[in-house]
Amino acid sequence: MREATPHDASLPADRPLPGPTGLGQDRRRGPLREGDRVQVRDPKGRLHTITLVAGGRFQTNRGTLDHDRVIGRPDGQVVRTPEGREFQVLRPLLSDYVMSMPRGATIVYPKDAGTIIARGDIFPGATVVEAGAGSGALSMSLLDAVGESGRLVSVERRGEFADIARANVDLWFGRRHPAWDLRVGDLAEVLDAGPRAWADRVVLDMLAPWENLSAVARALVPGGVLTCYIATVTQMSRLVEDLRAAGCFTEPTAWETLEREWHLDGLAVRPEHRMVAHTGFLVTARRLAPGASPQERAHRAAKASDGQPGLWDEEEGWSEDAVGVRASSPKKVRRVRRDVTARAAAWVEDHTDGRA
Repeated sequence: MREATPHDASLPADRPLPGPTGLGQDRRRGPLREGDRVQVRDPKGRLHTITLVAGGRFQTNRGTLDHDRVIGRPDGQVVRTPEGREFQVLRPLLSDYVMSMPRGATIVYPKDAGTIIARGDIFPGATVVEAGAGSGALSMSLLDAVGESGRLVSVERRGEFADIARANVDLWFGRRHPAWDLRVGDLAEVLDAGPRAWADRVVLDMLAPWENLSAVARALVPGGVLTCYIATVTQMSRLVEDLRAAGCFTEPTAWETLEREWHLDGLAVRPEHRMVAHTGFLVTARRLAPGASPQERAHRAAKASDGQPGLWDEEEGWSEDAVGVRASSPKKVRRVRRDVTARAAAWVEDHTDGRA
């Protein structure tokens, strides 16, 4: 029998997976089908992501699960093996997929992606610009929010990261999302290439977002929302002051989301000892109408006591190491890029039977 690997890949480009080809309900509901990605929870509580294949078998030292036992049956199966062990089978949620997918760049965690969608007011049909794409985690949430009638322009400076993001996003949706426009290049050039006020929302996940405020202001519609995801207090301080100095944005607002699960076992109901605490700050501001001046602040910031400019004026001091960003090594990025694109190519060969 054919054995499935824990992480099968989906199709690159716009070739659909076998079975349902939609992006919404028809891929996330109904009986489990061949080609569906599922998450298997073994008897020890470990999670494994596999793709269902007729005649396939998932095997661990805790027992064996034949794919045919769940194909054609409703989602949410608990299967008892001949060895007497139980496996739980469910389609993964987007948050499950994001936390287990191959990655080159650090991902935007689901807790932050949800806040970006809500605080950034990402709505169906919107035109959204995202930079950078990283490993594609935030791109998937943004695409879910804008829908097939919207448009997401994702800009990534590094080609190898763009390849990883493209493969991960195509794997999740089963084909190229019709609203997605992934580009390798410079954000300012992409924004300036379009007409004025062509973007409803802009989301920046980059080291120095303040360098692009002029281009963002040109591209955003009046009332449009800018959301920036940054790692450190020093970045946040520099960004906020530059937003104020630009004179065309509302007063910035900063957010941080903390996430903590709870232990639930009889009378032992308490917070878990570990939590997902700081991952990044979110700074939001809205584009004012052309010619409008920012509302006067009730309290003005105090000047530095020594009269000297802040540390953020030392441009040469800004680097990923200086701000504590955990960067992937070039070797790891090459490995992830090679593996995820190879899996995507293997899926094409395996599931199209030579069809063009």
